[in-house]
Amino acid sequence: VQLQAFGGGLVQAGGSLRLSCAASGRTFNIYAMGWFRQAPGKEREFVGAHNWGVGSAYYAESVRGRFTISRHNAQKTLYLQMNSLTPEDTAVYYCAADQRWLTSSPSDYDFWGQGTEVTVSS
Repeated sequence: VQLQAFGGGLVQAGGSLRLSCAASGRTFNIYAMGWFRQAPGKEREFVGAHNWGVGSAYYAESVRGRFTISRHNAQKTLYLQMNSLTPEDTAVYYCAADQRWLTSSPSDYDFWGQGTEVTVSS
């Protein structure tokens, strides 16, 4: 499975961005896809994840109510709509795919995209 994330950029606080993650290859093996982020000097943290079969999504407390995960089945694309952005959301955002379960632990994910940078100015 190959993942390509894009859509990052510079946005002012209070603004919105939508990230995309396109999956290709043996995508029928995907059980869940997740979004993670890593700010400079910090560990990679869970943002949210999507159960590909059921269609349900789960979010970290820090983004719940502001971020929404959705998907386009035919295009095998996962989206992360980010609203009400704050400077604390500044990070490199990664998408990942897991073949077995839906978790919030980065180490459980089998495939990773290259990351897309999001910068929120105050």
